[in-house]
Amino acid sequence: MNETIVFAVISLSAIGGTSAVILYFVAQKFKVIEDPRIDIVNEKLPGANCGGCGFAGCRAFAEEAVKTGDLSKLNCPVGGNDTMKDIAAVLGLEPEEKEPMIAVLRCSGSRVNAPQKVAYEGASSCAFAHVLSSGESGCPNGCLGLGDCVVSCKFDAIYIDDTTGLPVISDENCVACGACVTACPRSIIELRKKGKKDRRIFVSCVNTEKGGPAKKNCAVACIGCGKCVKECPYEAITLQNNLAYIDYDKCRLCRKCEPVCPTSAILELNFPPRKEKAAEAEKVDGPVTEG
Repeated sequence: MNETIVFAVISLSAIGGTSAVILYFVAQKFKVIEDPRIDIVNEKLPGANCGGCGFAGCRAFAEEAVKTGDLSKLNCPVGGNDTMKDIAAVLGLEPEEKEPMIAVLRCSGSRVNAPQKVAYEGASSCAFAHVLSSGESGCPNGCLGLGDCVVSCKFDAIYIDDTTGLPVISDENCVACGACVTACPRSIIELRKKGKKDRRIFVSCVNTEKGGPAKKNCAVACIGCGKCVKECPYEAITLQNNLAYIDYDKCRLCRKCEPVCPTSAILELNFPPRKEKAAEAEKVDGPVTEG
C-alpha cells in the first residue's frame, strides 16, 4: 500500500516537473516582448477611445504608431497636433502638422424649408426610420432629426434644435472623431477642414433628385443647375448626380459661388457680412453708431 502511494507521488511529480520544463521552453520560444514605448505613447493620448483615429482605442493606436514608426497616415483627432508632436518626440520622428477637421451638417431641411407632409410613428431612431420612410418632409436624403448622431457623440458636441428639428454641431466641442458621420444613415454629416478663423463654405444638401422633385420637398435643395460650377475660378466644385459638391482642398473661400446659387443651398459659416448686404442693411436701419 505504501509502495503504491510512493510510486503515485513520484509519478505525479515527474509528470509535473516535465510539464513545467516543456511549458517554460514553449513560453520562452513564443513570448512577445512589448516595446516599452507603447506605454509611453499611450500615456500621451487623451484616452477617449473614440475610434476617430481608425483604431479600436488609444492602446491600439499607440501599438500601431510604435510598430510602423510612421505618423504620416496616423492622427489623433481629439488630441490634435499638440498630441501628435508629443508622440513624434517619443518616437524620434518629425511631427507632421495637419489641418484641424470638424463635422458639418450637409442638410438645411428645417421645418420651415422642408415642411412636414406625413407623420412618422415608430422607433425613435434614424437608422430605423431610414429603412421605413423617406422622411416626414418627403425628401429621401434629408435629415430625419431623431438624434442618432447625438447619441453617438461622446463629447457633447451635437444637439437637436427644437425649432428647426436639425442637429447643431458645436465648433468648440467637436473633435472630428467621426462617430456622428458613421451613425447617420443618410450620410449628411461630413468631416471637413475647419478652415482659417473657422470659416467654411459647402453645399448643404445631399439630395440627388432632379431639380423639380428636390425643390418640391425642400426650398433650399440643390437643383443641380451648375451655376456654382461655372462661377468657381479654382475648379473646386463638381456636379454629379444632380448634386454640386465643393472640394475643401481646392476651395480658396473666395465666396463667389454662394451668391449665384438660386436656392441658397451653399452655406457660408463664420464670414463677415458682405459689403453689399451690409450697405443694404444700413439703408434700411440707418448707419450703425457706437454708443
